[in-house]
Amino acid sequence: MPLQRFTRMYGIQDAKISVLTADPFGGSPTYSTPIDVPGIKTFEVSGDVEVKALRGDNIKLASNSTITNIQVSVSHAKMSLDVLAAIIGGAVTDSGTTPSQVTRWDLNSDDANLPPFKLEGITPPGGTDIVGGDAHVILHKLTLSAFPDLGFAEEDYRIASFTADADPLQSSGDWISVVLNETRTPIPAS
Repeated sequence: MPLQRFTRMYGIQDAKISVLTADPFGGSPTYSTPIDVPGIKTFEVSGDVEVKALRGDNIKLASNSTITNIQVSVSHAKMSLDVLAAIIGGAVTDSGTTPSQVTRWDLNSDDANLPPFKLEGITPPGGTDIVGGDAHVILHKLTLSAFPDLGFAEEDYRIASFTADADPLQSSGDWISVVLNETRTPIPAS
């Protein structure tokens, strides 16, 4: 008997970003090693639908609907320099020795073209109707649609966030996937 095709979705436990390094027509996409999105809080997918109506004889004769955009909005509790480099570009460098170590992310004018990336999120144990299973939401090819929210907050934690628009992969046409697993399956390491 196949796995049920419906579930409740409760919580998010993990999310990872992988830079899309190749997407050849007729081939397979390749991604960098996944990077943890630390302290993932929200992972919200929305979309836009364009509706065209055909009218004539003073009545509606037909309509056609097309998905024109899929977007994701993410918030996470901890800022990550590696996530910034994956979604915006730039470089992360480490220097110094204890007690004067420095880790630094730099973005310069040469990094104006934003890299495409994959985002995958997973429910915690017990986050679905499937006992012992989980749910994954995967957006295969994203590009930032706005600069990420960074900075500080007076006497409070600053939550990092970003929004990105999805495009279908050239290689397969995949845009978004929702996967229900009977047995809990971690986000792949590569």
